[in-house]
Amino acid sequence: MHGSDRCFRKFLAAAESYDADALVLGGDIAGKGLVPISSDNGTLTAKVRGEMVTVPRAAEDRLRAEINRQGFYSILTDARDIEQMENDSLYLDTAFKGAIIEQIKEWCRLAEDRLAPKVRCIITPGNDDPKAIDPVLKSAPRIECPEAELCELGPVLLASCGDVTPTPWNTEREYPEEELARRLEAILDPAPPGAKVVVNFHCPPYGTGLDFAAELDDSLRPVIRGGRPSIIPVGSKAVRDVIKRYQPEVGLHGHIHESRAAQKIGSTMCLNPGSDYSADVLRGAIVDFAADGTYIDFLFTTG
Repeated sequence: MHGSDRCFRKFLAAAESYDADALVLGGDIAGKGLVPISSDNGTLTAKVRGEMVTVPRAAEDRLRAEINRQGFYSILTDARDIEQMENDSLYLDTAFKGAIIEQIKEWCRLAEDRLAPKVRCIITPGNDDPKAIDPVLKSAPRIECPEAELCELGPVLLASCGDVTPTPWNTEREYPEEELARRLEAILDPAPPGAKVVVNFHCPPYGTGLDFAAELDDSLRPVIRGGRPSIIPVGSKAVRDVIKRYQPEVGLHGHIHESRAAQKIGSTMCLNPGSDYSADVLRGAIVDFAADGTYIDFLFTTG
């Protein structure tokens, strides 16, 4: 979602549209940054897509919507506050996390208002989500957040983990492969023998087509080889190996926006629906299970 209000509303509406028993949002809920909007003499000015934009005060909603579409939060403030954000990283980080938490609280209220009582709504964090959001999700009356836990979900057990292997952005939920493997095993080991398990692991398994992304150099620019961007697997070998050993019914993954794909690892169907939030497009997957928890089929969705 990366902070997209429109995509979150589509997520809630999907329960009725697809006659779903449960909704699962597996991470990267938070936006990517904070954009200050300054007000001066009836106009508003902000940086949008790298350029300064000035609009009439009457166009505030349109400006904020465009900022949100790019995965950012907007805050109406003054020149002094903007200067402090530019010069005080702690102040900026506090304001950014505050904006994330306020939006998530609003989303939790929206879920309470719009979802039918029979529909379960499970939201777990991803690596781009600060750990400060976890207690907000866990305390919401209409949202379930079984992060790093097993959770009964109809005929299956859902095992959720938002951790990933190290990225160039040094987010809060990154671990070396060996540590990630231990964390995943600690979640799965308590599952009773014979239980039908679905893993909701934000990080996709390595080398499966669910994890292909552009190779980046030290300055975070795409590496060009043979006149075209170099595409490499960036998923987790720990996730892949854990799936091979435990053989859950289904693996639900995300993290790599551009790698929409399905791939079997042994008997496990692994899915990454991809992400296109900046175009206001919600990508998802409908997954069907039999009454005994056996996986039946899936369908990628776009809406």
